[in-house]
Amino acid sequence: MRILCVVNPRSGQDEGKFYDFVRILGRNESEIVLRFMGEKHSHVSLLHDAKEFDRVVAAGGDGTVSGVCYALRDSGVPVLPYPAGTANLLALNLRMPANPMQLADTVLHGAVRSFDMGELTCTARDCGPSGTRPGEPTRTRGFMVAAGAGFDAKIMEAADELKSTIGAAAYLLGALQNLTPTVSRFDLKIDGRELQTEGIAVLVVNFARLQFDIPITHGSDPADGKLEVVILRTRNAVELLPAVWGAILDRTVGSHPDRSPGLEIHEAREVEVSADPVLSLQHDGEVLTALTPFSARVLPGAATLVVPEP
Repeated sequence: MRILCVVNPRSGQDEGKFYDFVRILGRNESEIVLRFMGEKHSHVSLLHDAKEFDRVVAAGGDGTVSGVCYALRDSGVPVLPYPAGTANLLALNLRMPANPMQLADTVLHGAVRSFDMGELTCTARDCGPSGTRPGEPTRTRGFMVAAGAGFDAKIMEAADELKSTIGAAAYLLGALQNLTPTVSRFDLKIDGRELQTEGIAVLVVNFARLQFDIPITHGSDPADGKLEVVILRTRNAVELLPAVWGAILDRTVGSHPDRSPGLEIHEAREVEVSADPVLSLQHDGEVLTALTPFSARVLPGAATLVVPEP
């Protein structure tokens, strides 16, 4: 089996485990090619010949994995999300193992399945107070787990410098540092239907389990050709606690769909979001140099992933 590994050396990975993983694949007579990401190497350039390989391993955080999957969207090339970042939410949702031997076995013998992706379109941060500027080029990015504006982006921004030292706890600390986030008025267009509301964030969700294995929506399916639009309608972070408790019950008890009035959830194939005042954006844990407005759409079955056998 020919395997291409695209590695983000800046991720918080345990390099010893990763090279154990590579050695195990080599012992199974696989041909391994390693390519490392850097400022001069885009996902597209590293994956120009990906169709010549049987598997692609994306070793890094969720941003690295979503970048690889977006570059290979609709190609049918199987991608293994190697959990080498801080949160590794996609790997968590897919129940990927953490052990190098089990990961190697998944590459060689795992199931190949198609999943939806999200595609985010936004503008550059230097676009002025209204969120847009005439002639400003739009930029598109893919996401596997979630993208959003507001409170979640502020958490990611606050956690960025701490992830390398305290790991996933950096997100909890980031939330505690932003207990009173900006409240904005949102104008949304969900599959052509207009909606006005207010709150501290809008999330567009593909895989529903977020930090600490908490399912933000109930019964979400990342292969149904739809995304969930989640509006955090509270005025501060403390008011989200009933929704968090409902999500914990959903995980532990097995079925607790109520997420409290603090969350408003819609299904959508396309969504447009503007905010007043404007808010920062993130996708799959990466804080963007962009502000609202943004739009997102689902790419049905665009990602081909290698996952553990049931």
